[in-house]
Amino acid sequence: MAKVQWAKGIDYVSGLLSSRPKAGQPHSSHSNALLATHRVAPTQNPNCTRIYMVGEYLRSGQPTGDELKARERFAAVAALVKARKGDLSQISQDQENFLAQKDLAGGKKTMKAYLWKVCGEQWDAQHNG
Repeated sequence: MAKVQWAKGIDYVSGLLSSRPKAGQPHSSHSNALLATHRVAPTQNPNCTRIYMVGEYLRSGQPTGDELKARERFAAVAALVKARKGDLSQISQDQENFLAQKDLAGGKKTMKAYLWKVCGEQWDAQHNG
């Protein structure tokens, strides 16, 4: 098994180390991506980094009805968030509401997460009764 020795100052590397080719590009069907993981756990083994070659992902079946509904909801909520971020009449009120809930238990810590929550609840109320 190969070992990786990191340069001084680099504790570990984690995540996708090379980009995946986009579909439709030449040779995209036989290209791999390089993925590194770092495991943090109490152990006797100091070699906790693993590197993998990740090949092309081929879906085994058609999307289910639930998955299609989730995709539809995601696209709709994303459009609502985008529209709400650009709506000058709501920005001040959204900022005040965000700051009021930010430090509460279960509060969203970023404005983006807060808008996704608000717009998701709005979409759910309109479509689930």
